Amino acid sequence: MHDTISVPLFEAKNRLSALLAEVARGTEVVTTNRGVPVARLVPANTEAERRERARRAVAGIKRVSKGFGLGGLKIKDLTDEGRP
Repeated sequence: MHDTISVPLFEAKNRLSALLAEVARGTEVVTTNRGVPVARLVPANTEAERRERARRAVAGIKRVSKGFGLGGLKIKDLTDEGRP
């Protein structure tokens, strides 16, 4: 889980470089105007990063699912179960 900090808009304008450094480390920055959230600064994800995260997720699912089976059942039998 990433940390989130809330910063008034005026302060955010004056500390933008430091806040962007925080964002680069994974912190979400919420800017506020009179206590009301108006914007979020979050790390930018490139397409390559999204693909890599998806690849790792699929690899993790495959790793966790090894050794699990349907015990001789067929998927069609399971989807048809309980249908009239």
